Amino acid sequence: MKIAIAGAGIGGLTAAMCLHRAGFDAEVFEAVSELRPLGVGINIQAGAVRILSSLGLQPALAATAIETRELRYANRHGQTIWADPRGRHAGLPWPQFSIHRGELQMILYRAAEQMLGAGRIKFGRRIAGFEQKGNTVTARFADRDGAIVETTEADILIGADGIHSAVRAHFHPNEGPPKWQGILMWRGVTVGKPYLGGNTMVQAGHHNQKFVCYPISRAHAERGEALINWICDLHMGDGAMLPREDWNRPGNLSDFLPRFEHWNFGWLDVPGVIRSAHAIFEFPMVDRDPLPGWSHGRITLLGDAAHPMYPIGSNGASQAILDGEAITQELLAGSDPEAALKRYERRRLPPTAAIVESNRRKGIDVMLDLVEQRAPQGFTDLESVLPADELERIVGDYKKLATQDRETLLKLAAAQ
Repeated sequence: MKIAIAGAGIGGLTAAMCLHRAGFDAEVFEAVSELRPLGVGINIQAGAVRILSSLGLQPALAATAIETRELRYANRHGQTIWADPRGRHAGLPWPQFSIHRGELQMILYRAAEQMLGAGRIKFGRRIAGFEQKGNTVTARFADRDGAIVETTEADILIGADGIHSAVRAHFHPNEGPPKWQGILMWRGVTVGKPYLGGNTMVQAGHHNQKFVCYPISRAHAERGEALINWICDLHMGDGAMLPREDWNRPGNLSDFLPRFEHWNFGWLDVPGVIRSAHAIFEFPMVDRDPLPGWSHGRITLLGDAAHPMYPIGSNGASQAILDGEAITQELLAGSDPEAALKRYERRRLPPTAAIVESNRRKGIDVMLDLVEQRAPQGFTDLESVLPADELERIVGDYKKLATQDRETLLKLAAAQ
């Protein structure tokens, strides 16, 4: 069975490797002319590392990334609300990794190229159109100038072409731009001093003003430094969606640093980290409404093309990786590709739609807002502000929703 995948991002490359390992003929078409290690930091949850490890990638990840020890939530005064061990530090069989997105992309690309064989990942191929006839999908790919440069026939087409997916737009032409609720994000990477042991992820503040950071480079750690990925979120008020061409534009310190100027917690100097970045980028925090369905005959969606979500709980890339495993398993389970794609949809659409909706309601970050509302000047006794049973319920419910809970992951480990 031949499967064409539009998009060589994290989800597309993972799916290609899972499918190839299962005996399918997978071919990947990517719009850019060359993959480069661009971007900033990303977290891969232990449940997704399970899949990448099964593909033989854990050594490469461990050599590059930071194995996350702890996720710490704090208020805007630096007081700890919740500290959660992650990955193997929580007794799971797999680590959680914090890594530069570009480094992860290149690890996946090199592994996929070796696994699939030369010429099976094609660049300068933006999907420009497709149609189904009988048991065949014919897809056309264009170069950056719009000229059709390749046409391919496949048994299945997977649209893994991101939040601005052309495959998704074909079936939902009136969907419009992504949804924005007024939060702008500024992101950067800073070489600085290690904090909290050198392997801790921090989320501080509240929904309308939040600072997130985590180290992402083992090489820097071995030199006694920390390559710190950081994010500043600010609510800018309701308004029209920013034009797409303004995404990832250079950010200006004056637009957001004054709001974080006094966030020096002792254990973390937030303004110092921000000022030391070699480059800053600005873009809106967006998602899309969940779809009623992903699969249309022999065509389906995967990753951000299927379920773009607000970056809360480190779920975007991890959920795309889970998609790749799920679609492979469903295709292996039955000979009818259309039925398999429908099973994949029924398996993955409900949980990812629930994460999208939960993240719109602030997801696990709701604990930050509750503490800000109840104790804006800080607290001396967390239990009187956010009782342990309420906190545990928030954390537990979200982990189960995202398939990150200990019980589920240990069951998966036992089943391997």
